[in-house]
Amino acid sequence: MREFRFSTMSPIRRRYMLRLIGRVVILLMGVVLCFAAPEQFGVLNGWAFFEEFSLLHLLWGIWLADMAAQLWPIHKHISIGSQKVFRQFFQPIKERVNKEGLKRYILHTTRSAFWVLLLWAALIAVIGLCYSLGWISKTALFMISVVFYVCDLICVLVWCPFRLIMHNRCCTTCRIFNWDHMMMFSPLIFIDSFFTWSLVIVAGIVWLMWEGCVLVYPERFWEQTNASLRCAQCTDKLCTQYCRKLRNR
Repeated sequence: MREFRFSTMSPIRRRYMLRLIGRVVILLMGVVLCFAAPEQFGVLNGWAFFEEFSLLHLLWGIWLADMAAQLWPIHKHISIGSQKVFRQFFQPIKERVNKEGLKRYILHTTRSAFWVLLLWAALIAVIGLCYSLGWISKTALFMISVVFYVCDLICVLVWCPFRLIMHNRCCTTCRIFNWDHMMMFSPLIFIDSFFTWSLVIVAGIVWLMWEGCVLVYPERFWEQTNASLRCAQCTDKLCTQYCRKLRNR
């Protein structure tokens, strides 16, 4: 058995691993700021975003850049699972399209996505209730979003609980791949500030674009109509099954 090495990863998986490390560092820095410099979180208040600079401005810029990247076809740096909404990454199959099969697939995955949305809304409602009762602060809400920021890539690289509901083979075929920012920033809807609402609004735009493409271009989301989503075409190698194969070489 050969030892698993960073150099054996695909370029996309290696890049995502580095991003995960960076997100963990951001989480740790956030925890340090909570105790050492709580004034940095003043940007979460109203229009304080424009009053003075804080380290959270840098994170705000990183998050906006991440969301902007989901609005443009730049597959070199992003998984095909996120970019499959774009025509550039749609490879029509040569055989005849099974239109009934496509309809059943979209209905099934959309029904599963609805259950994910419902469960997530329930979780956010509980978080919002805790905030309204004064059990957690604005800073805590923000840190919950940062935790979700880290968990997002854990879902991609390690294990994703939503696969238990979605039953997708991997992230490449995931119906809700670009729901990440919408879910990540949902705790921020309870904070009335430019910092939070700017992130929530842009995340909503990304989510609406994704859902609009599912409605208008469903063939881009099914591997039986989009050949670029098939294992044989995969260059991302993000799935955990691939990692096990590498470890067993």
